Amino acid sequence: MTGLTASPRVIKGGLVLLDPATAAVRRVIALQYNPDNLTRTLTAQTPEAQGQSRAEALRLRGPAVETLRVEVELDATDRLHDPDRNAAAVAHGLFPDLAAMEILAYPESSHLQSNAAQAAQGNLEIAPMEAPLCLFIWSRNRVVPVRLTEFSVTEEAFDSSLNPIRAKVTLAMRVLTVDDLGFAHRGSGLFMGYLQNKERLAGLASQPGLAALGLSGLP
Repeated sequence: MTGLTASPRVIKGGLVLLDPATAAVRRVIALQYNPDNLTRTLTAQTPEAQGQSRAEALRLRGPAVETLRVEVELDATDRLHDPDRNAAAVAHGLFPDLAAMEILAYPESSHLQSNAAQAAQGNLEIAPMEAPLCLFIWSRNRVVPVRLTEFSVTEEAFDSSLNPIRAKVTLAMRVLTVDDLGFAHRGSGLFMGYLQNKERLAGLASQPGLAALGLSGLP
């Protein structure tokens, strides 16, 4: 006997939606299971990409364009085995869980109705609808503002009412930077914290000498 009875607490990844004006938390979406893989792609913003002079080859126009992709598994089976505590799952299966993520790709219905009413009144300048600020959370080292760029779902099993009870979701997101939001935006402060944390972590990486690369000096 070791005397250890408690399992280690597993931190979940997920999404947080903030009010774009007040930064108040509107919704927290914790992933049921942490995905085994997180794919990230960084594309540097270089002058060459804009057809500019070779004299600026070492310059960067701004933060890299970073995209994220995760595959999320959802399963309502355990909840269905305890129906008294999971009435929503019994009535709707995984529809509520899926809808909580799907609405990231939609403007609010009230905004659509308001814009339609303004158009009917002859208003020719209708401001685009602003979505909540979405944060992707993957540990304390990765709290980053994102925009959902792709959502795909495969529903794999259904209950007798055709509610999905098992599904796989692919989320693709683009990191929002100061170039996208402007420095005054709450999301830019979060991005700058994310970037500064990258710089801090880079400083912790081991730094071998040139000998590790088979060189005694540079040519």
